[in-house]
Order: sequence, then C-alpha cells, then structure tokens
Amino acid sequence: MLPRSCVWHGETVPIPTPEPVNLADYEQLTRGLLTQSTWAYVDGGAGDEHTRAWNDAAWNRWRLLPRVLVDVEHIDTSLPLLGTPLAHPILLAPTAAHRNYHPDAEPATLQGAARAEALCVMSTLGSTPLAELGAAATAPWWFQLYVQRDRDYSIGLVQRAVDAGARALVLTVDTPLLGARDRDRRHGMHTVDGLEPPNLVDAPPTVVVDPSGPRHTRVYNRHLDPTLAWDTLDWLVGASPVPVLVKGVIRPDDAARAVEHGVAGILVSNHGARNLDTVVASADALPAVVSAVDGRVPVLVDGGIRRGTDVAKAICLGATAVLVGRPAIWGLTVAGADGVADVVDILRAELVMAMGLLGATRLDELTPDLLVRPS
Repeated sequence: MLPRSCVWHGETVPIPTPEPVNLADYEQLTRGLLTQSTWAYVDGGAGDEHTRAWNDAAWNRWRLLPRVLVDVEHIDTSLPLLGTPLAHPILLAPTAAHRNYHPDAEPATLQGAARAEALCVMSTLGSTPLAELGAAATAPWWFQLYVQRDRDYSIGLVQRAVDAGARALVLTVDTPLLGARDRDRRHGMHTVDGLEPPNLVDAPPTVVVDPSGPRHTRVYNRHLDPTLAWDTLDWLVGASPVPVLVKGVIRPDDAARAVEHGVAGILVSNHGARNLDTVVASADALPAVVSAVDGRVPVLVDGGIRRGTDVAKAICLGATAVLVGRPAIWGLTVAGADGVADVVDILRAELVMAMGLLGATRLDELTPDLLVRPS
C-alpha cells in the first residue's frame, strides 16, 4: 500500500484514490504534480517526437502466441547478470536530477529499487554526490558514465563511483551532443535547486560554447564530450576496475564491434527518444543486435517498456533484461521510495502473469516462437 500523501518540496500533497494499478496511472498522477517545464523535460522527446511514440508502439506490434497445458504453479523470474543474482529482469535506467521530482532524490530511488529487488543505474547527471549514493544503497547498483574530455578527471569519477559501491559502468555512447529537444527549449527546463550536477561540479568543460554565437555552434554541451570514439572505449575498458557496458547501441555492426573491444554488455537504447528523432524504436533494433552479439555478452534494452508483456516480449526477442526510466521517475514523484518500489512491483507482477499465461515458468522458456509480428 502506498502512503496517502507525499511531501512535495515542503508541501503535503494527497495521493488520489484509487491507488495506481498500472504505470499509466502513475504517469497521469505525475503530470498533475510537476510544473509544466519539469513535465516537458520528463515526458518530451526530440524533434516532432516520432520515435517517442514508436518506442511505445513497437512493443505492441508483436503479438503473443501462448502455449497451453503447462504447469505454471511455480514461476521463476530470477537470473544472473554480470555475476550478480537478480530476482527479476527489470532494472532502473539512469535518469538525471532526481531532486527535481522528490526532495529525497536519488537515495529514495535506490531505496525503492532495493525494496523491489531491482538493480538501479545511477546517472552522472544525478543530483546526489556519489559518496551519498553509496551510503544510501542497500542493494547492487551501477553507474552511468558521461566521459569527460579530461580523461584523468573521468577516471577519477569512475574511481569515486566504484569506491561508493558501483559494480559496473554503463557508458553512454549515443550523446556526443544534444538533440533537438524542442519542449525543453520552449519551457526552459532548470533544476529545482539551480545547481550544477554535484558529480561534475569541478569538471573542466568538454567544450566552450558561446551562448551568443550562431545557433549551429550551440548544439554542444559542456558535460558531453564530442570526441568520444572507439579508442575512448578501449581506454575505459582497460582502465575501469569494474565491467563496462555500452548504452545507446542500435546498429548490429556497432554491437559486434563493441564486443570485440571488450565490453561486458550491450544496452540497446535510443536515449528515450530524446536525441535523434525518427531513429528506430528500441524494440525494432533489438533482434538484429541480439543476432550480432550471438550470446557473447548480455544484451539489455530500454525504451517504451510499460507493461509486463513488454518485458516478456523483450526476453522472447533475446534480451537478458530491460530497463525503465520514465516510470521510475513517475513512481518517485508520486510517492518517493514507495512509489519507485510499487512501479517495479507492478511490472514484476505483470511479468509473472504474462509468463504463466504464455506457458513459461522460467525466463529461458520465453522464446521467439511465443511471438508473431503481423506483416
């Protein structure tokens, strides 16, 4: 059961009844709690937001073809992932500045994830220093990395994350600069406290951007290194004391090449449709990436996961696990750690229901023959 109210920046806000029963309910509640600019940042995609819509729709294009007369009294959703035993394949994706959504910020997200037995990925652009994340964490977590042009600074950032308890790095490779985030520009997204991300507060800028210069010169961001390349990945894999995954891969040739460069996992993602509009949906990119990787490392996927059936479809298509970003923010906004845990619990329960009704008692029984994609 959720608490009957949440504290929103000093004010007690009642949580409407009935309680949320699915992720769409949480989405609607969140929209009513956030300012227009913060909601635009959370919900928005790039450009005309075609990919934003495709991410959701692509999972629904796959139809389910269940087996029957299977004993499903005992359903096991557990799996090992990079040496960590997990209760289920639902992870929390990295998202920035959680203090914008709840005063308890990233520590509440970590606590909610732990209650729901979910592995959480914390963002470089979070609003909580790494040492505080480590103190708050009671379950395994990973750290998402935006490499800085100053490589010594970057490896120092990595070491701080590892010292705080991060068990793996998730290197974002699809964001050398920002996309056309029209909603952000219209509504002027700012952090609640107006502060720079604490984990980068002393970082040298990756680029120097003149805000009065021509528009085409202002597409870069001081926290994003536009020189990120394959040799950077080689350097990080060699320097990191923990496994490195790459996030933002949608081409099978890039996935295969990343494996050859020593990564421990591939995360199929289009950055929540926030960078390049009309890029393919994650669900559409997944099968070819899985084929190219050919079981050499785990393949994870994010983008548009909103139902337990979506999780099941992703596993049928060859994913090891999925990640959810916006839904975790919805849960955090509505009810802090309790809301984060409830969002994951809803997805986990729906996954168990989907598995039982598909005739699958283990994740490895979620196979491609359970899916049909109409032509």
